[in-house]
Amino acid sequence: MRLLLILFFVLHLTSLKADEIYNLLGIPNLEVYKLNNSNGIKYLNAKKNFRIGIKDNITCNKSNKKKLDNQFSLVSKNLDRYNAEFLKKINLRFIVLCENLYISKINTAGIPDHEKRILILDLNFNKIYFERVIHHEIFHIIHNSFKEIFDESVWSKFNDKSFKYAECSTCSDRLNLDLYDKTNGFLTEYSKSIASEDMAEVYSFLITDKTIIEKKATEDPILFNKIEYIKSRINKIIKFND
Repeated sequence: MRLLLILFFVLHLTSLKADEIYNLLGIPNLEVYKLNNSNGIKYLNAKKNFRIGIKDNITCNKSNKKKLDNQFSLVSKNLDRYNAEFLKKINLRFIVLCENLYISKINTAGIPDHEKRILILDLNFNKIYFERVIHHEIFHIIHNSFKEIFDESVWSKFNDKSFKYAECSTCSDRLNLDLYDKTNGFLTEYSKSIASEDMAEVYSFLITDKTIIEKKATEDPILFNKIEYIKSRINKIIKFND
């Protein structure tokens, strides 16, 4: 019965009210922004500030109409790179657009939830990294949907034996997203936080800057192995789009 109810909501999303969207996604103060995209993605935006999560530790603000309209073409261009078949396999259906997204008072570009099929994106995130972090967050949905494919213990063995990841991404001070001139196995400082963030960084660069990082990998065997690992794992889900 619950499955039929959810299906009914999805099919009639154009007529949903705020409380009905909340019942479906668990996020208050949302409204429909754009539907009927070729890959099935449904875009929602925050019409008021919202607070969700454990102890209300996730917050995001109302979308500024001008900002929303300006940024939407950028968001949709990047999401349009994924076809409906792939998005269905990784369990992504809804994109929530808001501004100044924080989790436990830490600003973040996006928060994925593969169980609810949602990706929340901060339209106000640093524009230098914005497009790349869209794919970074999509990778987390891929990873969480296919944990058995992306083995973090195998990944960690690609690194020098002396290197250790942090216990968690939020307990690390490795936050910079700039591409290293000299990679030594890692594309950015943030790659060094935890294994899953390292994977997400490699994936996001493969989508947005493939030529650049593959050139770097010709002189970096660790990075080469990581790139090949991501490609081979994605190919287990769907053919990787070069």
